[in-house]
Amino acid sequence: MKTLFIPAYKKTEFNADLSKLPKNIAVAYSIQYKELAENLIKKLSKTHTIYNMGQVLGCSSPKLSKSVKAILLIGNGRFHAINLALSTKLPIYILEENKLSLISKQEIEHLEQKRKSAYVNFLNSDKIGILISTKPGQQNMKTAINIKKAIKNKKSYLFIANEINVNEFENFNEIQSWVNTACPRMDMNSNKIINYKQIKN
Repeated sequence: MKTLFIPAYKKTEFNADLSKLPKNIAVAYSIQYKELAENLIKKLSKTHTIYNMGQVLGCSSPKLSKSVKAILLIGNGRFHAINLALSTKLPIYILEENKLSLISKQEIEHLEQKRKSAYVNFLNSDKIGILISTKPGQQNMKTAINIKKAIKNKKSYLFIANEINVNEFENFNEIQSWVNTACPRMDMNSNKIINYKQIKN
């Protein structure tokens, strides 16, 4: 039996004051806000130069024109916004429930500090788990095997799954640190996870 995915679109109308936005911006959105984003882009195009990023995902690492001065994200929560701030180094504005807000330096610094702490934990760990996803676009089996071969001073174990749930880590108390080869944003969920690119050769 095939599964049919039908996105649920938000019907909320946005009337927030967008005058604080720079003239050259990229616009991104969570999938449920697609229709609203498209309408807003038409409106903003009259006064701004728009670079349409389209749907943003947790694993997104967008490549943007140097002309872009900020990103407007239409969606819920701050997960995607902080990710974009870290990966692009641009100001990130969130438009949510008719309110426009800017991701603060404190929020970004908090995540950066969390990543540094997780890396120190990895260096001091004797047993590590290497996470592998079977999802298309996130599957890095070869990378995971190479990491396992490269790490000589630690005992390492491969963990493979379609859905990686950090709550399940409690079942493996002997694992002191996790190396993630799947979605690069998973480190936001635990101070015991580092992304494989953080490992220095």
